[in-house]
Amino acid sequence: MKNIIDILIEKIKETGNPTVMGLDPRYEMLPECIKSKYGTDVKSVCEGILEYNKALIDATYDIVPAVKPQIAFYEMFGIDGMRCFKETCKYAKEKGMIVIADIKRGDIGTTAAGYSNAYLGKTLVRENLESFYDIDWVTVNPYLGIDGVKPFIEDCKKYNKGLFILVKTSNPSSGELQDLNLENGEEVYTRVAKLVENWGEELRGTYNYSSIAAVVGATYPEQLKQIRELAPHTYFLIPGY
Repeated sequence: MKNIIDILIEKIKETGNPTVMGLDPRYEMLPECIKSKYGTDVKSVCEGILEYNKALIDATYDIVPAVKPQIAFYEMFGIDGMRCFKETCKYAKEKGMIVIADIKRGDIGTTAAGYSNAYLGKTLVRENLESFYDIDWVTVNPYLGIDGVKPFIEDCKKYNKGLFILVKTSNPSSGELQDLNLENGEEVYTRVAKLVENWGEELRGTYNYSSIAAVVGATYPEQLKQIRELAPHTYFLIPGY
């Protein structure tokens, strides 16, 4: 089976486009031609969002390699929102797009395993293993250490999935924690970059990049350059461009 990182790279080459389309829907920003077709109850609102997402996918699937739905914009609508999230991911996959779920989960032990089961792996339902979302990659917060990341890495190995791990984020206050100096003089984000590079050693593909990848904000180009030197086999998702 071809490594998921190779599939992503080849999809980028096929489309000639390294960008990913975010799907962060806000009902008030939907075009009136869609809103006018639906009611104002939660279920109807989510149906309108799903129609809009599908229209975006239809318009871009042959020129954009991947979509990145941000889970918060679906969770806030409850069960109907999560149904919309699931159908959006399914539709994007049917159109041949890579799906990156921006979930930024970060917990430990069985809780981390539960999150990974939900979005990357499978959940044991009595005697059967069930998959609930058709997703290729997820974003993960590593600031609880390997305990919070290992279940995801194990599912990446088992089910050929990928992780984008937060290393240096694009938001203005990221430096409050990520830029702090450690005892040896290196910054927190450079230590995390080294860990991500190490965690991904066993999952490198044909192009010598790993499916254990990193989120590095474009708003900090000097740090981005530094992280590239520290983690040469780590693929980057670069928000804030």
